[in-house]
Amino acid sequence: MKIAFHGAARCVTGSKHLLTLQNGKKILLDCGMFQGMGKDTDALNRSFGFDPLKIDAMILSHAHIDHSGLIPKLTKEGYKGTIFCTPATKELTAVLLEDSAEIQEDDIKYENKRRAAAGQPYLTPLYTLEDAKRSQQYLVTVEYNKWFDVIENVQAMYTDAGHIIGSGCVHLKINENEKTRTLTFSGDVGRYRDVILKSPQEFPQAEFILIESTYGNSLHEQNVTTPDILLQWIEKACLQKKGKLIIPAFSVGRTQELLYALNQLEFENRLPDLDYFVDSPLSISATEIIKRYPEYFNKKIQRILVTDDDPFNFKGLKYIKTVEQSKLLNFRNEPCVIISASGMADAGRVKHHISNNIENSRNTILLTGYCEPHSLGGRLKAGAKEVKIYGVEHEVHAEIGAIRSMSAHGDYEDLSQWLACQDPKQVKKLFLVHGDYNVQQDFKTRLLRKGFDDVEIPELHYEIGLS
Repeated sequence: MKIAFHGAARCVTGSKHLLTLQNGKKILLDCGMFQGMGKDTDALNRSFGFDPLKIDAMILSHAHIDHSGLIPKLTKEGYKGTIFCTPATKELTAVLLEDSAEIQEDDIKYENKRRAAAGQPYLTPLYTLEDAKRSQQYLVTVEYNKWFDVIENVQAMYTDAGHIIGSGCVHLKINENEKTRTLTFSGDVGRYRDVILKSPQEFPQAEFILIESTYGNSLHEQNVTTPDILLQWIEKACLQKKGKLIIPAFSVGRTQELLYALNQLEFENRLPDLDYFVDSPLSISATEIIKRYPEYFNKKIQRILVTDDDPFNFKGLKYIKTVEQSKLLNFRNEPCVIISASGMADAGRVKHHISNNIENSRNTILLTGYCEPHSLGGRLKAGAKEVKIYGVEHEVHAEIGAIRSMSAHGDYEDLSQWLACQDPKQVKKLFLVHGDYNVQQDFKTRLLRKGFDDVEIPELHYEIGLS
């Protein structure tokens, strides 16, 4: 048995890991899109590093685009097998992939206008809206904590990863040469004190583990709650500076956490009397899907639901659906809060809002999670004084802020707790994926101290035998 790492290798996006069994059968874990990799992003997404026609089965950990985003390209290029996922992941993946296709088609139209003027050849999107819709027929749902057959001699089971609704850690039992090998793929590991979701579950002993490492060398803020931090930014940006507070937020997970925090502030009579806009049709759809799975919420939210049937709603909340409504926000002079996708500010409507507001010192851009260093959000977080957006240079006069407490990824203590159910001496090899290389090196040192003897940080397209 061999495993190859075709994404999320010494970087945070593009999750794709390919198992090849001794009989030649191949199982793909995730098929994610690279995001925020600068000029290399498109080239990375156009080449899988493997032949889709030779894949026998695929298992999807969760719906986020960096884990699911190239599924339409996979099926467009010939894959016709099963894609296993949880029920909530299937629903979320459908809306996320269609949104991804629409963003690509819009961005390509804009880029091709520029290329036509420069006499350059036209580009095509990775896939179209129709490709995204066709790919959904291959998604087959399975519940948590139930072993299911993937292909002959291979079984899998999901445990709750606690990252977003429907997210799962994947556990495999592979029978070869009258021996059973066990492999666990973490997907993305959530937090043990998440404000909405249940904690990640314990899982069976594994010989080989692929673990994400996004925050493998840092701790999230614990001493101040998210509503308190959010209130401070609203008061500063909107009440004191009389400007707009623009919050890039991932449509699944982060947006709902923001809405829940604002709901808490209203419940405590602390929410400023302002307009709060969610400008993302995808976020609206995702929020409605998430509401349909209250059984995944933690005990605190379950108690709140007894008296509040919608913990994501509050006074002043307005949803923006059409492009025309979104554009009208640019002409608004009154202070307001705008929550819009994407979280790394590299695509979607939030990119337009930043473009239109970044040169005004009254305004504030508040980043709420991880951003690839080359993404627009990453460059702003790093203190860039000028940024290019849609080919136009903008001076950065708006205030740039960040909330570290909101990540849906576990920090190194959460990751260590997730591994605590394992006997390190029974783990033959532990692979660090989904993390920046410098972070992974620090995390590797911590894991070696905890007794894991063989910790490896694979490069892109690296393949290794598992014996």
